[in-house]
Amino acid sequence: MSTRSGTRGDAARATDKRPGRPGSRREAHRRERMQELEDAALTLFLARGLDGVTIDDITQAAGVAKGTFYRYFEDKAALVDGLLEPVRRELLAGLETCGHALADAHNVEAMFDAYRAMAAVIASALLQYPGVVRLYLQECRGPAVGARAKVAELARLVARHAVDITQKAHTSGLLRPIRPAVSGLAVVGAVERLLLAVLSEEDIGNPLELPDALTTLVLDGLRLPPTEPRPGRRKLDGGPKRP
Repeated sequence: MSTRSGTRGDAARATDKRPGRPGSRREAHRRERMQELEDAALTLFLARGLDGVTIDDITQAAGVAKGTFYRYFEDKAALVDGLLEPVRRELLAGLETCGHALADAHNVEAMFDAYRAMAAVIASALLQYPGVVRLYLQECRGPAVGARAKVAELARLVARHAVDITQKAHTSGLLRPIRPAVSGLAVVGAVERLLLAVLSEEDIGNPLELPDALTTLVLDGLRLPPTEPRPGRRKLDGGPKRP
């Protein structure tokens, strides 16, 4: 008896997860209900943190039964993954585009253009999804367990791409001989702190001027001075030069 009941429940859940025909009433209802759950969850996550919010809290805030949650999300981690998806897509696309541009950059102007383009993508993600970006910034340094594992996964991807694009700039001989793992992660830290300042409404001036200001600040500190010879492909160990 219980086996049949479980089978019917699984079948019902699978039916509810079907997207339906594009533009159909079923599809519109599904998207609306998922949006309600995501909006309620995001509000709670920002106020209490991921660990401080349960599925019961989310369903109560959304005004739906707990069973409804599981029609659309496997667990809290799946909901967090859904929240992060558009931001993840924007950020990784911007980082990859920057990496390709830097691979072909052979002068300082081209390097600045590549980084400015990436900064524009980050700014776009911030404007479109401010709540999700803030959630990422609040949680990305915490333990990679439970629902936070999805946030930590994105943080690792961002860090890996940042180091990779810094390595490309080094290969072209455009930056000082500092280990890419150091300079790349330093840039990520600076960007994340500034984004959090914007979202926390700290007095840091016009947010629209930040991408260009940050690009100039970072690259003026990292780029090779015009009078210093390019290091070529020598080992970037960050240590002193041999006599």
